Amino acid sequence: EKIKFNRRKQPSVTEFVEKILSGDITFLSRAITLVESTNPKHQQKANEILDACLPHANNSTRIGITGVPGVGKSTFIEAFGKYLTSLGKKVAVLAVDPSSSINKGSILGDKTRMEQLVTDENAFIRPSPSGTSLGGVAQKTRESIILCEAAGYNTIIIETVGVGQSETAVHSMVDFFLLLKLAGAGDELQGIKRGIIEMADAIVINKADGDNTKNAKIAKIEFNRALHLYPPKENGWTPKVMVASALENKGIDAIYSMIDEYITDNKRELFFDKKRNNQNKFWLLETINQKLKDNFYNDPKIKELLNNEFSELEEGKTTPFSAASRLLEVSKNKKKV
Repeated sequence: EKIKFNRRKQPSVTEFVEKILSGDITFLSRAITLVESTNPKHQQKANEILDACLPHANNSTRIGITGVPGVGKSTFIEAFGKYLTSLGKKVAVLAVDPSSSINKGSILGDKTRMEQLVTDENAFIRPSPSGTSLGGVAQKTRESIILCEAAGYNTIIIETVGVGQSETAVHSMVDFFLLLKLAGAGDELQGIKRGIIEMADAIVINKADGDNTKNAKIAKIEFNRALHLYPPKENGWTPKVMVASALENKGIDAIYSMIDEYITDNKRELFFDKKRNNQNKFWLLETINQKLKDNFYNDPKIKELLNNEFSELEEGKTTPFSAASRLLEVSKNKKKV
């Protein structure tokens, strides 16, 4: 006789939405898991939940935090997060870290590094979905932001490792972008990619404690000089340089005041909504690009023809450009059929 497995019935979309809006962390986590799933049925359900949550979203401040490994990011995020919850805010920390699946060196790959914040009932910490491309992680993080906002989290921290392209992805989904730096490395300015400086709304020199205090002050002067060489941002803001010690909890309140002032000014001058609208358009185009690419490369016919074109290329019988034209033509004609 067949044994009947009593599989737990999946909650309905309505139940999901009701629970998320009531701030239920278990349902929020489960909804994010659906968002991260590659199963088409899960994606369909996730999209329905997202659409229903959307009217209750967009009511938070989104802060991006980046910095190279060793800069003390988890300690900083924990100190900053605890300070925010002490002000009565609800904080969600999400990661964009496509490398976490490879080296497990993700800030949040190991939640125990934020012991205090993990146990704070006004904080929600979610590691990055591992094993996906940057585009995939970034898209899923953006969708997770909507769910967290609907669940009542009014400050969203998106963090990433300061390597590769992930900063650009994070910058395109936050209202304020914070770059964490260490003093005393000797080559403060040389070690920064120009692009990151242009993205940063503020630079925080962390670990400014003990013997490092003097170095931090020198670095602050250097960074301030460097930032004045860049044109002011469209909203007229000149990035600030702050000094902090997450370990000793120094400078955290000043950093929050600065971010708060920035957001208030931007809302008053209507830059806030303009930036968010531009970000939404950017993500619309990004998602289309991603989907078109996936559909193209996952097509069995294209896979087969692509290998043929590779062989032709190796034998010098075609050029990359004519090969590409042929493949795109095949893909276009298949859609017409």
